[in-house]
Amino acid sequence: MEENINSKSQMGGRFHYTWHLIKRNPMFIAGLVVVILLVFAALFAPYITPYPEDAGFGINFSEKLKEPSAEHLFGADALGRDIFTRVVFGARMTLKICMTVITISLLIGVPLGLIAGFEGGWIDEVIMRITDMFLAFPALLLPIAIAAALGASIMNAMIAIAISWFPWYVRLVRAQVLTVKEELYVESARSIGVSRRVIIFRHIFPNVLSPIVIQASMDMGYTILAAASLSFMGLGAKPPTVEWGLMITTARAYYLDFWWTVTFPGLAIFVSVLAFNLVGDGLRDILDPKIRD
Repeated sequence: MEENINSKSQMGGRFHYTWHLIKRNPMFIAGLVVVILLVFAALFAPYITPYPEDAGFGINFSEKLKEPSAEHLFGADALGRDIFTRVVFGARMTLKICMTVITISLLIGVPLGLIAGFEGGWIDEVIMRITDMFLAFPALLLPIAIAAALGASIMNAMIAIAISWFPWYVRLVRAQVLTVKEELYVESARSIGVSRRVIIFRHIFPNVLSPIVIQASMDMGYTILAAASLSFMGLGAKPPTVEWGLMITTARAYYLDFWWTVTFPGLAIFVSVLAFNLVGDGLRDILDPKIRD
């Protein structure tokens, strides 16, 4: 009975301390609010947009390139489609890209980092030298090369970004494992004959999870930029897919005269990237005991 009371008291204390850390970081709260709005827009896009048909093949030349107004909050594009509707629907593709890229990167990078850090020796050398091969390419050059080789499509773009991204998680996880595996509790588990699998997933992995979460949250913003860049260069999304980078590249020919055709998709990218970066910074302050007071 007393143990349950103490456990609840400790959980309550941790919750209040975490809430205290959140309250004193208004930038984290602002970023989190924008991310929540982005998720809300992605989930309920057909119900909060005035012209949901404009997210598909809808064409209305009578509304062609109309400037922002009460009828078209963000204006209309060259095919008369409502830009506000397309920006909101673009949030769906943005979150899909982020989740797919980060998931693939984690599924490849985390296990390799755990193995490299825990096993050491020639296994560590092989994994890290392969990782260094990927990291030798500039950040965006490798995704461009892979996407060009696979063919222009949104799925190939996501695969290309993920392949170029996973080495960072390998290095991050390996560095954390090298530190954690020297702790006394890990040595004690080894001394009593606990299996490697149990040591890795019960004793080591939970203690390297915080840096992974922080890095993944910050990489969401970089993923948005990378995907938009590939779409802008014609290596990502293709019509009729609604994607912010694609919206910008299709308006290149006339954006100087009709500024709203690129301004609002560009602002969507900017605000989303900034929001995920703020959330990542805030999570680092909350989860990293070396930083928080």
